[in-house]
Parts: sequence; structure tokens; C-alpha cells
Amino acid sequence: MDQQFWDEMYGSREQLFSGLPNDVLVAEAGELTPGQALDVGCGEGADARWLAEHGWKVTAVDVSQVALERAAATDPHVAWSHADLTATPPPPDSFDLVSAHYFPIELEPEHTTIRGLIAAVAPGGTLLVVGHDPADLPHDHDNGFDPRDYYQPGQIADLLGQDWTVLVHTARARTRPGPPGTHHTTDIVLRAQRKPAS
Repeated sequence: MDQQFWDEMYGSREQLFSGLPNDVLVAEAGELTPGQALDVGCGEGADARWLAEHGWKVTAVDVSQVALERAAATDPHVAWSHADLTATPPPPDSFDLVSAHYFPIELEPEHTTIRGLIAAVAPGGTLLVVGHDPADLPHDHDNGFDPRDYYQPGQIADLLGQDWTVLVHTARARTRPGPPGTHHTTDIVLRAQRKPAS
């Protein structure tokens, strides 16, 4: 799932997703005090726009140039960034919210990418990770995709250190259907808070 893959996916349609923010983001971040936010795998930018509209200073990152150009045309107040976070981690201790919705990260022996995202959360900040329930996903070996090859929120929770408190880790029924052609009915939600600096 490199830049070419995502560019081709976004380029296949004039608009790939609904343009609405993810419901879990609204539910879980709605009561947080706005600060610096990192939207991981921002796509066409709906989550980033919602955060910006609610007072956050948002850095929105995606590997797809096509998606970023589409997103940037809708909101000049977001810092849209073309980057591959599996190759270049975000700056540590920098964000009051790191939000990653349906961001596919392949399992790594040293968990480098995940540890980079965890480290990017500032003391007192929040990590919000949402994934599709693996039970909803096909084991599509013919196309080289197996959901067991990618991190699930529970595996990310296991990598959090003693300075973290897991506030939410649950399966949650989706309130809106997934994109056309998908069969996602349940999300796995992880929200954790890093302890404030002493």
C-alpha cells in the first residue's frame, strides 16, 4: 500500500469518501480541549476539517498526493503534509491529539511506526486509534491483503507504557455504512491518555 496504490485509489473517483468526519472522532474528541492535532492518513480531509472547525491547530498527513491536493482545496487553515509516516516519524511530544482512523500499518518486528506515533503524543495528550473489526474483513490472499498482517488497536494498546491510561478499548457498531463495496459494520476503538508531565 504505497503512494502509487493510494493515488490510484483516490484518482479512481472524483470523491472517494462521504466528506463527513468519522463518527468516532466526533464522539471521542468532542469533549477534549483543543490544541495541536495530528491527523494520520487524512485522506480527503474530513476529520482534519472538523478538528480545525472545533479550534484545533491541525497537521494532516497522507502519503497520497492526490488526496492531499483534494483536501487542501477545501481548507487553507490546515497544515496539509505529504509524508510517509512509516519512513519518517512525526516529531515527539508534539501533539495533544494523535488521531488515526483506519490507517493500515503492517506489523514490524520493532514496532517502529507505531512507537513513533505513540511518542508524538505530548504529555497529557490523547491517542485515538480506530480500526475495522477484523471479523468484517475478508482474508483476501489473492490480492495480497490479510488483515492479520496489520496492527489492530488492541496490539497498539499493548505497546503503551506505564505513563498511559487506556480510557476506551471497545468494539462499537458503526452508525453509518462504510464506503461502497465494503462490509464494515463494527469499529474497534482505542482512546488512551498520556499522563501529564510531573
